[in-house]
Amino acid sequence: MTRDEAAAIVALPKEQAVDAIVALAEKAEKYDQLRQDVSPTCPSGMTPAYLKPACGRRRKKPGRKKGHSGAARCKPEKIDHCKEHTLESCPSCHRALQKSTTSYKRYTQDIPPIEPEVTEHTVNGYWCSHCKKMVYAKVTDAFPNAMVGLRVIVFTAWLHYLVGMSVSNIVKLLSIIADFSITAGGLTQAWKNLATTLAPLYEAIGQKVRNAAVLHADETGWRINGNTPWLWCFATKTFCYYVIDKTRGSPLIKRVLGKLFSGILICDFWGAYNKISTLAKQRCFYHLFTELDKVAKKKPSTAWKAFSNKVSRLLMDALRLSEKKAKLASGTYHRRTNKLYTRLQHLIEATYADNDAKRIQKRLKRHRNELFTFLEFDNVSPYNNYAEQQMRKPVITRKISQQNRSDQGAKTHAILMTLFKSADLQKLNPIEAVLADAKTVIKATSQDEIVFKIAA
Repeated sequence: MTRDEAAAIVALPKEQAVDAIVALAEKAEKYDQLRQDVSPTCPSGMTPAYLKPACGRRRKKPGRKKGHSGAARCKPEKIDHCKEHTLESCPSCHRALQKSTTSYKRYTQDIPPIEPEVTEHTVNGYWCSHCKKMVYAKVTDAFPNAMVGLRVIVFTAWLHYLVGMSVSNIVKLLSIIADFSITAGGLTQAWKNLATTLAPLYEAIGQKVRNAAVLHADETGWRINGNTPWLWCFATKTFCYYVIDKTRGSPLIKRVLGKLFSGILICDFWGAYNKISTLAKQRCFYHLFTELDKVAKKKPSTAWKAFSNKVSRLLMDALRLSEKKAKLASGTYHRRTNKLYTRLQHLIEATYADNDAKRIQKRLKRHRNELFTFLEFDNVSPYNNYAEQQMRKPVITRKISQQNRSDQGAKTHAILMTLFKSADLQKLNPIEAVLADAKTVIKATSQDEIVFKIAA
């Protein structure tokens, strides 16, 4: 209850004020009784599951609609083994059986027992009369002087940096499933070597992002040895570029995208994005809707409600107009777009007594040229959900592994997350794609021009 609401109760006639105070007291007593059942270990603000109201019945029957074709695993194209199953006696009465008269076939797919393969490499040396030195063929199945194969390193890196499995669990998995012995320290050192080897591919993806026509950007907190840097994500439809840095300010954005970004940047209202020049920017509608709902919950005043309704109707009309773009004539579409800008201008110029309305009005004024960009350009979303979706896996990894222990570990994390996520967005097998690029780098000489599979 706010002070204004309490003053309003006091100003009521005596009987009405007493009734209102008694009602509030009963409500507070019920709340205190409810909280007595909550364990002190329950996080603040979280209602225990046993105190939550029962969920409603399912609105519709689960599964596919009636008449829809069924789905099942397809018949395998390749059959590796054939087994015939026979019976000598009846399972029910144990009487001897005669020769089978009918049969049917079924197929099963399984993973056979995995055993490590050991390969002996004989590396022949040759004398080069031009260079006047011995030259040797390169082994691309492993890093120089390493006994652990490259495929194991890439596979475990995928499990850790994209799937989110902890290092200790990966060590257990290799030990139990494949009888492969390796230490956690050995894995992390191998991943560091992998990231160092593929750093040129990471930079190539950064260049692709820098030249993107439409780019989504977002940031979230990270941890390095107890400190709090930031994880940045710059994503297109085919590439995702992660950066872990100590700053959440504009210098990082300028370092990644340059002082002048030639594409359209879709982002939230964080102030660091204001400092970079772009072809155009699109601010996220969802963040505006969330801010309106947040204020409405804590202060449902009449003045705020009137302002909030005007802003919501303006944003919803813009979304509906975007959906009708293909059906409307060009002149009609542009005329309706201009009306939206006129309504926005009226909102900005109006006078409001409510402080939250003034704050949102100030935001609309600052970003008035960055709200309806999606109406002027194709393939531009009014939401920044795409960048936030690319943050989900890193956030899960952060929750499981807690933090990086060093700046080098954070750099390794950013590089390998970028490579695996970019391959995933391109519908490539992330393990095979990264493995192929790693072999390409190991095999290449300093004079070779490397063509990467992921950044092709």
